[in-house]
Amino acid sequence: MMKSINPATGETLDEFEELTDSELDACLERAAHAFERHRLTPCAERARRMSRAAEILEAEKNDLGKLMTLEMGKPLRSAADEAAKCAWACRYYAEHAHALLADEDVPTDAARSYIAYQPLGAVLAVMPWNFPFWQVFRFAAPALMAGNVAVLKHASNVPQCALAIADVLRRAGFDCDEFQALLIASSRVGGVIRDPRIAAVTITGSEQAGSEVASVAGKAIKKTVLELGGSDPFIVMPSADLDQAAKVAVKARMVNNGESCIAAKRFIVHERIAAEFEQRFVEGMKALVVGDPMDPKTDVGPLATPQIREDVVTQVERSVGAGARLVLGGRRVDGPGNYYAPTVLADIPREAPAYHEEVFGPVASLFRVASARDAIILANDTTFGLGASVWTRDAAERDMFIRDVQSGAVFVNAQVVSDPRLPFGGVKRSGYGRELSREGIREFVNVKTILIAE
Repeated sequence: MMKSINPATGETLDEFEELTDSELDACLERAAHAFERHRLTPCAERARRMSRAAEILEAEKNDLGKLMTLEMGKPLRSAADEAAKCAWACRYYAEHAHALLADEDVPTDAARSYIAYQPLGAVLAVMPWNFPFWQVFRFAAPALMAGNVAVLKHASNVPQCALAIADVLRRAGFDCDEFQALLIASSRVGGVIRDPRIAAVTITGSEQAGSEVASVAGKAIKKTVLELGGSDPFIVMPSADLDQAAKVAVKARMVNNGESCIAAKRFIVHERIAAEFEQRFVEGMKALVVGDPMDPKTDVGPLATPQIREDVVTQVERSVGAGARLVLGGRRVDGPGNYYAPTVLADIPREAPAYHEEVFGPVASLFRVASARDAIILANDTTFGLGASVWTRDAAERDMFIRDVQSGAVFVNAQVVSDPRLPFGGVKRSGYGRELSREGIREFVNVKTILIAE
């Protein structure tokens, strides 16, 4: 049984039966048959449907946003924006898929040589709860436009979101078997991956979940894309616009209640400006409104589950116990719901969890460094490498950060965000492969070499 629970109140919103083994088998069989039809659907027709999906998402963004907020607790305005962003991704691939997958001629001695990009089949997506629509659409839009079909194993705490996404795509014109939401427990994912009707797998989730999925897929010799955790650095140098950097730093840490892989988590500040940055940053954190995520005035809602909150509590308590300085917060918020106060830690020793672990909640870690080189060393002193935000107006520093910070993205004087036009993914234990842009749509295709002698 899957339960949809409001994290702001603890109320059970709805319950759903899991698919039986025979029902799951039937879903995979329908996906296999749907692929044989969908792969031959003209790109223009796929684009028409995807454009219609964008229209539905935009028209219903407020209702869809309310559903997201009810199931996982993000502020309502952010949830509505998420639905609109999904529309952007749908429209991007509707407009550009044909060009991104067009045959590419390669000069050889033959009459003609070229590369064709052809779909693989049914792709399994194992998706998380924190961006319950965006994470799915940034996979589904390119996968469907490439001619693949999709089966979604969504996080167990957002079953209504999973079904709503399937409904949007169905109403947009996609066959109900071309995109299916599988209501199954995580323990059954391995069996789905091993099923010969599944061609490839993509997962966004924890490091542990990614490792388990990749292990099973590797034994089955199936392509995977992994987007896993992050402990993103936010580096601020003396030449930066300090006021702007501090304002963006608060936003970058607290996006999605702090529950985001690409949220800035480690704030690495040059010692010459560290005290002033800390003051401005803490003031910004203090000003945040924690409360009902349905209230438009709320900046920070509840964490998605009681366990996530307890994990944050443990990480903060252990960090303070190891010698970190508690500057702000560090406590549960009284009352119902999974609320945790915005928190700032400083002077964090290397053995503290806040130094080397991803804290998936509204907790910021402040560090002081003596130089740009020291900032890079600290930024890279992590097993993760998803994104990095660097703040400097010095061209030499900028170029050094771009070259030497180990991450899948570096944003200069800007917050790290995902954008359909740009590839998204990480290095090290943040995963491999890319979503979005040209690279994303080409992850799940057969790059086929064609040579015609005469």
